[in-house]
Amino acid sequence: MAPKKLRKVVFPVAGLGTRFLPATKVIPKEMLTVVDKPVIQYAVEEAIEAGIEHFVFITGRGKGAIEDHFDLAYELEATLKARGKTAEFEMLTTSRPAAGTASFVRQQEPLGLGHAVWCARDVIGDEPFALALPDMLIHGKPGCFAQMVDVYERHGGNIVAVEEVPHEHVNRYGVVALGESFDAATHRITGMVEKPKVEDAPSDLIISGRYILQPEIFDKLAKQKPGAGGEIQLTDSMISLCSEQDFFAYRFTGTTYDCGDKIGYLTANLVLALDRPDIAPKFRPIAEQIIKR
Repeated sequence: MAPKKLRKVVFPVAGLGTRFLPATKVIPKEMLTVVDKPVIQYAVEEAIEAGIEHFVFITGRGKGAIEDHFDLAYELEATLKARGKTAEFEMLTTSRPAAGTASFVRQQEPLGLGHAVWCARDVIGDEPFALALPDMLIHGKPGCFAQMVDVYERHGGNIVAVEEVPHEHVNRYGVVALGESFDAATHRITGMVEKPKVEDAPSDLIISGRYILQPEIFDKLAKQKPGAGGEIQLTDSMISLCSEQDFFAYRFTGTTYDCGDKIGYLTANLVLALDRPDIAPKFRPIAEQIIKR
């Protein structure tokens, strides 16, 4: 029996962005630009590429710029059309969710990622959904979600994107334990641990910020007690659901840049600029000169 179609995606965007103060005092961290697009737009475009139709943003106070960014800017778009700026007009319209396909839900208390996901329950309903942590910009073609949807359509269940890190760094992340292999990139998950001690980690594969989850996760989150950091942890509820449903780890093709970290954010700007044919020819010599200093 084919799994239910994946139609919706959740973006938790309520975080304060304290690591980027003072810039994030008035600008949501998700609106900081990588080259010329806000970080959140990369995640939305990744979901659009995968055929996802409904975009659910879990927001907080001071996040109105995100809602405005994905709204129709009539005056701007009319001006671009009138001036014949076709490329700029198409760039705005093709990266915007269609009318009526974006929902915004307030997470009124900062109780953790698990609580942010739980806030989406009424919009998601009884459907599977994708989940993207926008800070984690995943650069690759096809996008990570497009790759994961292919796995989901073959296996169903819950899919977690994973990637390998040096063993001494596993204590910073959620780490998966693997069972049966289906191909070189897809494995059954037999367990998950949030920020284990290095010596106790079941593998070097970490959870990378992209998920496809079944709606039963909401029942687990509703009963979930606070975990690490005194917050409701998504990983804790996934561990509980893992005993009842299939979970698969997928080693995606692409590179992750943690744009919630200054070094990751600056690296993403450099790499994506050098990957742009309209920017790289002029920018590469400048970057090489700076590095040689």
